Amino acid sequence: MNKKGGILLGLLIFVVIVASPILYNKGKAKAAPVINLNTPVIQQLSDKECVEPAEYMRQNHMQLLLQWRDAKVRDGQSVYINSKGKAYDISLEGTCLKCHDDKTVSDSVTSNAAKPNVSAPNAATTNLTSDGSNQFCFSCHNYASVKPNCWNCHSDPRGAQK
Repeated sequence: MNKKGGILLGLLIFVVIVASPILYNKGKAKAAPVINLNTPVIQQLSDKECVEPAEYMRQNHMQLLLQWRDAKVRDGQSVYINSKGKAYDISLEGTCLKCHDDKTVSDSVTSNAAKPNVSAPNAATTNLTSDGSNQFCFSCHNYASVKPNCWNCHSDPRGAQK
């Protein structure tokens, strides 16, 4: 029982050390990215529908992309039939990025960012960072600390920040 004070002091120091990062970062949570799905390309479409419903895509897009990879590369399939029976080409760049890669806005922001006294559009409404890189994919992946390996094989859209 003589060492009771030392044990309690050691436990207190341990708790303070373990809790210090939590206490230091309390209230400093990074805001979730706001992704604008209303790009100029999507606005021009008569049928504003993704390959699957939006809620499904938010939760399962990576599983779908992996399924597409296996079907295309390993099985030689080139067409995906969605849950409603509609056919889509199995292509990240030709199907997904056709709508979700905002080339027009990205190019204009990049060119404006280099000019003095010209402010870039709000990143929350254009899917771009202040440096003009397209952030449809990367803003959520950076927020979630996920490193997608899509660009190991596919072209990186205009050198977007990874």
